[in-house]
Amino acid sequence: RNVTGVQTCALPISDLSDKSIDQLQDTMSGLYKKLTFAQRTGNGPLVQQLNMVLESYKKEYQKKIDVMIKKQNIEGQVRISK
Repeated sequence: RNVTGVQTCALPISDLSDKSIDQLQDTMSGLYKKLTFAQRTGNGPLVQQLNMVLESYKKEYQKKIDVMIKKQNIEGQVRISK
C-alpha cells in the first residue's frame, strides 16, 4: 500500500497467547530492529505500526512473566510449608 509516497505494510497481530516467552522475545527483538530502521529512514507510518505491534507483544510478554512469577511464588510457598 502506498500512502503519500511512503511504502507501508500492514502487520497482522495474531493471537499471541500461544507463543512462548522465548518466541515473544525473539519476535520483539526483530521488531525493534525494524523499528530502528523505520525511524532512521523517516518512515512515520511504519514506525506507528511497529509501535502498535510491539505494544501487543510487550503486554503478552508481561502477562506470561506475571503468571510465571505467581506460579513460582506458589510453588515456593508449598515447599516451605512441607
